[in-house]
Amino acid sequence: MLVLTRKAGESIVIGNQVRITILEIQGRQIRLGVEAPGDISVHRGEVYERIKQENQSAIQEGETELKALRQALGGKKPKG
Repeated sequence: MLVLTRKAGESIVIGNQVRITILEIQGRQIRLGVEAPGDISVHRGEVYERIKQENQSAIQEGETELKALRQALGGKKPKG
């Protein structure tokens, strides 16, 4: 992990496309601004973790449903 010290108004750049700027510091809270292209998702850490969990659950449910469908079809794999 890279650890940097920045002041309000200063920024860091990640790659060529992402800029994170320190907007404001109040006590123990920092307001950040994130500039990134629309095709790059930007989430708070806890939201990102929740999305990962939901995606994993959806994959597991899909696998369970696919297995049940195969059993209902007599264990035959679809052609293709």
